[in-house]
Amino acid sequence: MDTFGLVVVIGVALFFTYTNGFHDSANAIATSVSTRALTPRAALAMAAVMNLAGAFFGNGVATTVGKDIITTPSGKQGLIVLFAALVGAIAWNLATWYFGLPSSSTHALFGGMVGAALAGASTVHWRGVLDKVVIPMIVSPIIGLVVGYLVMLAVLWIFRRSNPHKAKRGFRIAQTVSAAAMALGHGLQDAQKTMGIVVMSLTIADVQQGSGIPIWVKFVCAAMLSLGTYAGGWRIMRTLGRKIIELDPPQGFAAEATASSILYTTAYVFQAPISTTHVITSAIMGVGATKRVKAVRWGVAKNIVMGWFITMPAAGLVAAVIYWPTHLVLD
Repeated sequence: MDTFGLVVVIGVALFFTYTNGFHDSANAIATSVSTRALTPRAALAMAAVMNLAGAFFGNGVATTVGKDIITTPSGKQGLIVLFAALVGAIAWNLATWYFGLPSSSTHALFGGMVGAALAGASTVHWRGVLDKVVIPMIVSPIIGLVVGYLVMLAVLWIFRRSNPHKAKRGFRIAQTVSAAAMALGHGLQDAQKTMGIVVMSLTIADVQQGSGIPIWVKFVCAAMLSLGTYAGGWRIMRTLGRKIIELDPPQGFAAEATASSILYTTAYVFQAPISTTHVITSAIMGVGATKRVKAVRWGVAKNIVMGWFITMPAAGLVAAVIYWPTHLVLD
C-alpha cells in the first residue's frame, strides 16, 4: 500500500470538494439573495447546513462515479491517475471562478478523470461516459429550460388575481424553502461525486474491498463541501443572480423549485451525476423567458453555455498534462 500517495490523493480530493463548494454556492442561493429573500450570510449558512445533510441521503451518484467512468490499475499508477484528474478539475474550477463563469464542477471532474485515464493508459468506460455524463449534460439543461418556463407560467396563472405586493412577500418566504431544497440537492449530488473518488482511491490502495462508502468518508466530504459553500462564490453569484436576468421572488422560487426537482429525480431514479450549475442556470433562463424572450440576456447565456462545452476537454487536457510529469517523477 502506498500510504503517502493515498493521503495525498484524499487530501487533493477534499480540496476539490472545497472548491466545488465555493464555486457552486451560487447555485443554491444566488436567486434568493438577488431577490432579497435572504441575506447573503444567512443564505450561505443555510446552504452549508443543507449541503451537509444532503450528502447523507443516498449513494447512487457515488457508485456511478466510482464504477462507471474509468477503471485504473491498483497501486501507485492508479493513484497518480486520480491525482492528475483532481488537479485538472481544480484548475478549471479556479479559472472559471476567477472569471465569474458558472461552469460545472461535475464535468470538470469527469473531464479530468477521462483525460488522466487516457494519459495513463487506463480503461475509460465510454458507454458509461455517454449514458451517465454526456447525455445528461445535454438533456438536463433542456429540461431545466422547458420546465422552468412551464412552472413560471403556472405560477403566473395561479396568482393572476393576487395582489402583486402581497404575492412577492409570500414568495420571499417560499424562497427560503426552495433555496433549502436546492442546497439539499446540491449536497446530494456533489458531495457524492467526491465520495466516489475517495472510495476509488481506498480500493486502489488496497485499503478497502467493495464499493461501500465508510461513514467517515461521507462526513469529511460533506464537511468540506459545506465549508466551501459557506466561503461563498460571489463572482459567480453576481452572474447567476443579476447578469442573466433581474429576478423577482416568484421567478426565483420557480427556478429553484425546478432545479431542485431535477436534482432529486436524476439522483434517485437514474443515479446520474448531473451539474447543479447547468440545471439552475437553464431554469433561470426558462423562467426569465416568460416575461419576454428579450428579457434574458442571451449574450451572457451564450458565453455560459460555451463554457459548458469546453469544460470536459479543458479539464481533461490539464489532467493529461499533469499526469506525465507526475508519472515520470514518482514511477
